Order: sequence, then C-alpha cells, then structure tokens
Amino acid sequence: MAANPKTPPAPAPAPSDGPMYPSIEAFIERASSDEVNSLFGSIRDGLGALKGPKADQAKKVKRAIEKAEELLGHLLQVREKLEAERKTAKGQR
Repeated sequence: MAANPKTPPAPAPAPSDGPMYPSIEAFIERASSDEVNSLFGSIRDGLGALKGPKADQAKKVKRAIEKAEELLGHLLQVREKLEAERKTAKGQR
C-alpha cells in the first residue's frame, strides 16, 4: 500500500535537553561583570579575524554582542542595587 502523498512527513523531534533560559538565568544571578566580559571575549576575537565577505556579517554580530553585553551589564547593576536594598532593609529591622 502506498503512502498518502498529501500527508506531510512527521517532523523529527528536536534534540534538546530543555530550554536554555534556566541556564542563562542562573548565569546572570551569579555572574560578575568580568565573567560577562569573558563570556563574549573569545567570540569577539574570532569575529575580528574574519576577512572578506564574512567581515560585513561579523560587524553586525559584533554590534549584537555589544548590545547583549550592555543589557547584561544593566541586569548586573539592577541585581546589585536590589541586593543592596535587601541588605539595608534587613538592617533596619
């Protein structure tokens, strides 16, 4: 018996151990600003070595990395502020 040509093949299951968000959240909760800088350092170095047509793409990726570093830096500042407020609130009790 032939397969029905109108039926699309079933999609292959995605090889995944689960969402990456908990890992990112855990990293942000404990990372220092130096760790954030080193996270993107090797990527930034590799992008700097690209030549030719891929150099234009590398520039776009560098800008995206700069934005990600900026956002992570802001998150770290907010985390530090919240921790300082929490400590002062405990001290006032």
